[in-house]
Amino acid sequence: MKVARIWKPVSFEESWNRVETDVVDEIAPSWFVRRKVLVDNSEEFALFIQKLKRRHAIETGIVERMYDLDKGVTETLINEGFISSLVSHGDSNIEKGKLLDHLKDHLEAIDFVFDIVRENRPLTKGFINELHQLVTRNQEFAEGRDQFGNKTKIPLIKGRFKERENNPTREDGTVILYCPPEQVESEMDNLFKIYNQLLEAKIHPLVISAWVHHAFTTIHPYQDGNGRVVRLIASLILIKFDYFPITVLREEAKEKYILALEEADKGMPQKLVTYFSEIQRKNIEEVLNIKEVSSTSLNEVTKFLKRKLKAKLSEKQDAYELMLQNKRLALFNICSEYLNLYKGILEEGFDDSMQFYIGSGRPDDQTSQHYYHQQIVAYASQHNYYFNRLLPKSYLIFGIDFMSNRKYELGISIHHYGYDDSTIAIGAFLEYKDNRTDIGTDSIIPLFLKPHIISVTDDVKSKEINIKLHLENVLTVAMAQIASEI
Repeated sequence: MKVARIWKPVSFEESWNRVETDVVDEIAPSWFVRRKVLVDNSEEFALFIQKLKRRHAIETGIVERMYDLDKGVTETLINEGFISSLVSHGDSNIEKGKLLDHLKDHLEAIDFVFDIVRENRPLTKGFINELHQLVTRNQEFAEGRDQFGNKTKIPLIKGRFKERENNPTREDGTVILYCPPEQVESEMDNLFKIYNQLLEAKIHPLVISAWVHHAFTTIHPYQDGNGRVVRLIASLILIKFDYFPITVLREEAKEKYILALEEADKGMPQKLVTYFSEIQRKNIEEVLNIKEVSSTSLNEVTKFLKRKLKAKLSEKQDAYELMLQNKRLALFNICSEYLNLYKGILEEGFDDSMQFYIGSGRPDDQTSQHYYHQQIVAYASQHNYYFNRLLPKSYLIFGIDFMSNRKYELGISIHHYGYDDSTIAIGAFLEYKDNRTDIGTDSIIPLFLKPHIISVTDDVKSKEINIKLHLENVLTVAMAQIASEI
């Protein structure tokens, strides 16, 4: 029998200090700026949070294999609420009443977490025991082993730490050893002590959340329900710092979540922090496309419009506009420098039978603002975000002319993303131009590349490495496409 000892005395090892969080740091500042106006004004944002809570409530039970639920019904319940009539026979592998009991328990638990953050209550053993009672309220048994090692059902202790071993067996027969029951109390004390030290040291919230999640998982303090509770705790930490709850989707459980935890078990926590960061980034990208005021009341819309118009006239706004102008130009220069560098590499070894060229339209050039407008609108629609056409944009063209009336042009567009003017997207599209006939033909070749989205409220230079990595990826895909066609 193979044995894997996951637990060892809890500590914050040096490897956690070396992790990168730039996946979320690139865009988070724009969310922090925009958060207050959305919280204060947007009904759409309030609905977004409710849907986020419902998704968490559904997916957490699926990941723990408490039940399964049809994908289509899942989306309906997220949009409409946990209503019995929305679930039909065969939509789940357990009885409908039991399913709804579990969903409502999980939803009440995530609501409880938001309330705790609002009340600024500390993270304590008493609080997590309350959480455990909530998520297991309609669960009577846990899986255990009898004296012969056979699986059996045992009564679930709710709101108290485990009294017997809970060491599961993997599919390959490996037995996972978590913290023994007699050491759980002291280990949890140690976890909370280190957690408070990390808060005082101002360690990045994503790192604290991921570390607490991993440490708690290695202890596995409850007989059952550990996964549900620890994702709520990790969520609480993030919500406390104005991020979003952690929801592990069923399709990501094995490929990302479990794999990342196993890597952290080996002292390599980067994948876990990156996974948590990706969840946050996805939510931030979505909320930046939420309007700050609903259109249900003309009176409210008018008040809000007046406030914005007055703000536009202020000296503070003038300084802000100048800052945006400088950041747009800095982004343009970074992209221009990289494309010109690659152009030099590609030109080596060619004579005049092949021409490589770069065209551009700067963000401060009003005469070029109409260029690529249609392509950007189509690109934003393809990737499901709002493109603010009223704000300045810039572009770069990387062209390959075969000097036979055929050429390819890779367009790099730098434009504003969503309803927040401090967020910018770097998008890409490839065009083929054929002028061998009198009519001529132009066509866009899909690259299926998502935009690179960043906040420009802080230093753009700090984002240069990832911008260039994005451009490298764009060039790799585009040049591969061209090489395949010629």
